[in-house]
Amino acid sequence: MLSGQKYNEQKRLHAASYQADIVVDYFNRRLRVLDYRGNLMTLLDEVNELAVFHSFEKVICMAKREDLFEFMKCGFMIEAMVQKYFNGSDAYFVTKYFTNERRNSDKWMEEEQIITDILRNPRKNNQTNTQFLIRKATPEDAGQLAKLYDTVFQIYPTPLNNPDYIQKAMKDSTVFYVALDNGVIISSASAEVNYSFHNAELTDCATLDAYRKHGLMKKLLIQLEMELINNGIYCAYSIARALSYGMNKSFYQLGYSYTGRLTNNCYIFDKIEDMNVWVKDLSID
Repeated sequence: MLSGQKYNEQKRLHAASYQADIVVDYFNRRLRVLDYRGNLMTLLDEVNELAVFHSFEKVICMAKREDLFEFMKCGFMIEAMVQKYFNGSDAYFVTKYFTNERRNSDKWMEEEQIITDILRNPRKNNQTNTQFLIRKATPEDAGQLAKLYDTVFQIYPTPLNNPDYIQKAMKDSTVFYVALDNGVIISSASAEVNYSFHNAELTDCATLDAYRKHGLMKKLLIQLEMELINNGIYCAYSIARALSYGMNKSFYQLGYSYTGRLTNNCYIFDKIEDMNVWVKDLSID
């Protein structure tokens, strides 16, 4: 990523027959459609033109069930889904690719074995107490959080190594929880809350290598779930690196359901990677 270049831009497309909220994602070379209404076929024509204009390799849309047929007619495919994403109605990750390299994953079967191994094991509720302080993060933690993410990830799809970006995310409705050892943040996770559709993406999961044996991520995710429930948000989902046995196992053990895999979805850790989708209905005990 060149210095000063934007990671992404959120825009609203306007036309006589449709409106849509999109993200022009320069860093990950993709265009995302977050919400839409009106004439879908005309909208998708403009989306396709924008993707070609920016030389993007992928378009990803959050599609409503009733629109799947039209998406299929336009060359999209279903890769994953999130139950109750749209205020109680299901959403589908539908994608369209513009290069063979972006469409094909050479790690697919390795990832398939990982998810198969995880899903064949019983869920265990083995939560234990921790010696580390766990609390909700504040804007004053932004500097330490940026240092944590810069240490853990060589590459990340958003600029979480920038304290200003983290403070803006907090202001815009992202909630962070952190674990600390003697005042130093050693692990963190966040919930990016969508109050329009009443859902939240659990994301930005990071733990320093020296502390990974303590099961801190599961504890942080449980705290985030409690925060969401207290705010009337019951649809929780996450997009985890398909090659990460530990993160996928954590979501499985916490009662999340695996609902699909997004091929070459984003640049994270040290390369572009496939991402698994996990979903949980927090209204169910």
